[in-house]
Amino acid sequence: MEYSPPPLFKQGASARVKVAFFSLVAIMLLVIDARLQTLYFVRQVVSSALYPLQMLALVPRDVAHDMGDYFTRLATLEKENATLKRTQLLQSLSVQQDEQLKLENNQLRRLLTTSETVPVKSLLADILYDARDSFTRRVILNRGLKHGIALGQPVIDDQGVVGQITRAFPLTSEVTLLTDKDQAIPVQVQRNGLRSVVYGKGQVGNLELRVPSNADIKAGDILVTSGIDGIYPPGLLVARANVVDNNATTMFERIACLPFAGLDRHREVLVLMVDTHIEARPDDDEGKPKKIIRRVTRDSAESTETLKNRDDRDVSADGEAPREVANDPTKDTTRAKAKGSRP
Repeated sequence: MEYSPPPLFKQGASARVKVAFFSLVAIMLLVIDARLQTLYFVRQVVSSALYPLQMLALVPRDVAHDMGDYFTRLATLEKENATLKRTQLLQSLSVQQDEQLKLENNQLRRLLTTSETVPVKSLLADILYDARDSFTRRVILNRGLKHGIALGQPVIDDQGVVGQITRAFPLTSEVTLLTDKDQAIPVQVQRNGLRSVVYGKGQVGNLELRVPSNADIKAGDILVTSGIDGIYPPGLLVARANVVDNNATTMFERIACLPFAGLDRHREVLVLMVDTHIEARPDDDEGKPKKIIRRVTRDSAESTETLKNRDDRDVSADGEAPREVANDPTKDTTRAKAKGSRP
């Protein structure tokens, strides 16, 4: 069976002839180019002419590749950003901890210096947390009866007095701060030695000093412990006089003071291991006057009885009453008896 186009569409040589011809021409060109290098220039011109078409054909591939790279890079950048953020957070936390450790180290150094200057034995303690009662100014320490803590022992830091131990447990203890409304501490003015008492007001950083209206005290005076209570060693910094409210209508001045100690800034404090067992106050000698009075009364009774017996003897012997003694409480009674015994 012959496969050929209809006579109407049959033009020129057949397809087989064309294939054979062009194949022969291609082989000749290959041989000539390989042997004689005569088609190098033609190849360069054709390559330059076809380059834009090649780039245009590669556009879809490049677009698809770039889109894939974009999403890949976006996901990679997000992961790297999250990793860097976590690393930065950890590093910032480490930096903050380093700063906190530096501050605590400096605080401990200052406390060590303070413990060397204080003339009594001291114990380092950490503040665990604030007391649950929001109406009081108290903190809990990690030292208790097992460590030698006792009620009434003073607590200080590197700057001044913090408070006093008010409750003690086996492993922890409670400190009432100076600013508590129920706390008071005897002080004296460092400039002139004036003694008084500082009271807490229940507010952070506020103390109150009450002195007579004519007391010699000025804003800026430093208040230190007086030591007359037997608990606080003398000379510990307590507060600085800030505002002097001189009210002429009252007998006392109310002076606002600022405490030296960092009551709400530090976590380490020193507990002064002082002996809080103060000797009891001796009993008043109220019974002695009574005994003296009773003795005087008994002596007076004996003297009265002696005088009466003597008057009776005089009346019996002389038959007349004795002379009157001025301001003698027994003369009237003795004279009456003498008159009654006359015949």
